[in-house]
Amino acid sequence: MKKVVSVTEVPDEGLVSLLGKKVIVLCMNYIYTGDLEGVNDSRIALKNPSLVYETGAWSDKKFADAQKLPHTLYVQTAAIESFGETDKA
Repeated sequence: MKKVVSVTEVPDEGLVSLLGKKVIVLCMNYIYTGDLEGVNDSRIALKNPSLVYETGAWSDKKFADAQKLPHTLYVQTAAIESFGETDKA
């Protein structure tokens, strides 16, 4: 049997490490992009957000269809499946 005998917390890992950066957030139903402005236990805040309706090829410089949203967007962390830094517009 294998057991974990010690746990090491790595500071500023995950979403926190992306604060202030442009991110892509793939959720259960939608894909969002924007500047990660805030993170807490239950939600993130995206400044200058867009809702991505169609990505197009991942190697493209721009999304095929990304619609700008008018205000800061809050996304529940429970809905997030994956996330990362992006340079796509």
